[in-house]
Amino acid sequence: MSLLVADLTRGQMTEFQEKLRQQHEELMHRELEALLATGNKAEAEISRKDFDGFKNLFHRFLRVKGPSVEWPKINRPPEEAIQPYEKIKAKGLPADIAASLNKLAVVKLNGGLGTSMGCKGPKSLISVRSENTFLDLTVQQIEHLNKTFNANVPLVLMNSFNTDEDTNKILQKYKHHRVNIHTFNQSRYPRINKESLLPVAKHLGMSGDNTDAWYPPGHGDIYASFHNSGLLDQLISEGKEYIFVSNIDNLGATVDLFILHHLMSQPADKRCEFIMEVTDKTRADVKGGTLIQYEDHLRLLEIAQVPKAHVDEFKSVTKFKIFNTNNLWISLPAIKRLQEQNQMDLEIIVNPKTLDGGLNVIQLETAVGAAIKSFKNAMGVNVPRSRFLPVKTSSDLLLVMSNLYSLDAGSLTMSKKREFPTTPHVKLGSSFTKVQEFLARFENIPEMLELDHLTVSGDVTFGKNVSLKGTVIIIANHGDRIDIPAGAMLENKIVSGNLRILDH
Repeated sequence: MSLLVADLTRGQMTEFQEKLRQQHEELMHRELEALLATGNKAEAEISRKDFDGFKNLFHRFLRVKGPSVEWPKINRPPEEAIQPYEKIKAKGLPADIAASLNKLAVVKLNGGLGTSMGCKGPKSLISVRSENTFLDLTVQQIEHLNKTFNANVPLVLMNSFNTDEDTNKILQKYKHHRVNIHTFNQSRYPRINKESLLPVAKHLGMSGDNTDAWYPPGHGDIYASFHNSGLLDQLISEGKEYIFVSNIDNLGATVDLFILHHLMSQPADKRCEFIMEVTDKTRADVKGGTLIQYEDHLRLLEIAQVPKAHVDEFKSVTKFKIFNTNNLWISLPAIKRLQEQNQMDLEIIVNPKTLDGGLNVIQLETAVGAAIKSFKNAMGVNVPRSRFLPVKTSSDLLLVMSNLYSLDAGSLTMSKKREFPTTPHVKLGSSFTKVQEFLARFENIPEMLELDHLTVSGDVTFGKNVSLKGTVIIIANHGDRIDIPAGAMLENKIVSGNLRILDH
């Protein structure tokens, strides 16, 4: 009897939950229609397309509860699913690599702001090396490629509503460069009140108290917004077959001719539609997404999808040895097919935020790499670490501005003079977080060719021509200030308090 009661109760619960879900969905649809009514015709038309994608995401969000993977089903990918870069490079290049280049477009994810580094406006407009911004370096790289091989590789920027206006103003300066630049906007989705599960927006506008009501829904939105923009069809009609997608702040993400040739040389029936570049995990990368085999498919596993009990296992460098660099090579006809057949199934990432007024909201996001399971003959390529050089913090900025790297035609390469290919581990304290403050603390960037580890904390400044080697730790106590004198050479030293220099 008790089992029967339990079954009945469960049945009533699921029925109740189903009604609740339907109610949430109906209320959301009503609110979205009311929002559309507040805009003019053109605004409403763009927003309606965005809202269609959002409704689909919201519908799935209400249905999926708990982690989207069952831990026991996770397996390591089979050997052949992740190829070593050396094997792909060993194939060499054909005489007519220009023919392959002409079938490629480069897409940079350009939706992010520089706020985490204390800058206003798009992150891509921060100067990173010799007065060049991320965007300058990208344009230089592609222009160099087009000139060298007499090719026509276009650059496509996926902007967000946060970066679109500022980016388009800047694009004027590249008019006379040998690179065609296209832009499209990723979707604009409404933030959801965590309690009521309704939009916080009052109208379609972006001003006043409505500024915080919207968000760009992560780079997984690229497929829908690229398709909706008409640019996907345009590139296909121009004979483009693949896109190389990467984050604009990854300075290692240049077009690799060997990977391109590998894609183009596959027999038509075995065409690989998706390559994810992965690289070996270090202790600094424990949160990066990894490739797994799951129900006969390669799949991207992000830390947000891991059940709490298994997070430490996920972070282990021994079980999951590689992580996703977010450098991806994707077939354009395959994107078109999957979009039109509505077969792109991306896991939802629920991103909780607290707005300035204290309101708790959620953002529903997706990741571009999560689509790997939907493409045919997808594979990973284990690339050298040099292809993953992101600049997320001022610590990263210090590395790319230093003599560890030389700059050639927009590409950064590790100096031949450095004895080992790994980058030093740099941790700069909160006094260095903002780019302006960071720059004010260095008369010029120290010599770092022989540096292994640098930790700086507190009020510290560096004079001209300082040289850092081995492990250097500099800690100014609260209220103290440390000025490293011009010409100082610190090798395996701890500097603390009022500038006492100790051997490490």
